[in-house]
Amino acid sequence: MLNGFKAFIMKGNVLDLAVAVIIGAAFNAVVTALVQNVLMPVISLIVGQPNFDSFLVFGPVKIGVFLTAVVNFLIVAAAIYFLVVMPMNHLIERRNRRLGIRDHAAEEPVDPQIALLTEIRDSLRAREG
Repeated sequence: MLNGFKAFIMKGNVLDLAVAVIIGAAFNAVVTALVQNVLMPVISLIVGQPNFDSFLVFGPVKIGVFLTAVVNFLIVAAAIYFLVVMPMNHLIERRNRRLGIRDHAAEEPVDPQIALLTEIRDSLRAREG
């Protein structure tokens, strides 16, 4: 029984998931600091308040609180996209160019192994027909 548990824990995907959760938690602190200390003050200069909590309050219904949560989500999503996803895509693209890997059909960079397999397949098709 313990050997089965040990084999489960030592699988690569379980360890990868654990690392991803830890890195995600650490990265959350960075993104939260960016949103709260950089982006929200800029919004408060434009709007006049650091959040929308006091907007659209109808008795117990606080639409402004929901609006603040939506804006915070959009800011976090934009921060992750522009500060993590775009630079990573750019690095992958540069690596692929350096390795001579091109994929004109896809908008996103291609894994080198998939590109190589695609080239082999296309070459075999060209020989056949």
